[in-house]
Amino acid sequence: MSLEQTVNEGIKKAMLARNEPELRSFRAIKAAILTARTAEGGSRELSPADETRLLQKLLKQRRDSLEIFTAQHREDLAQREAEEITLIEKFLPEQMSAPDLEKAIREIIAETGASEPGDIGKLTGIAIKKLGASADGKTISATVRQILSR
Repeated sequence: MSLEQTVNEGIKKAMLARNEPELRSFRAIKAAILTARTAEGGSRELSPADETRLLQKLLKQRRDSLEIFTAQHREDLAQREAEEITLIEKFLPEQMSAPDLEKAIREIIAETGASEPGDIGKLTGIAIKKLGASADGKTISATVRQILSR
């Protein structure tokens, strides 16, 4: 079942259960899917990779908003963002643990021969492509920076 079908089913269930946080989250995902489908000039279906990138983008937006709301002591809005983050994460693959991520990045460093802090950008790009949805870009970048600055 595609993400769009899953989200539509989730909307129906959330409406029946009168679960406002889930309903709000599912509607946000559906809006992003519809925007992505129409923005590219057609009614084509999104590939699983496109769906994952879309969810990662939504998750990043929510995390950034959560950070801002928390810093500004807006607990009501921060709670809404946290609820949406929880639901979006259910659709993404499980994230790599820190030791696994570090091991994978060290393997990529060995393959590419990168050794200087000037190689951070190149290495981060390669790692993001290779690791895909199994790790957040921000986390990958921080780990690469930490390893190369030693």
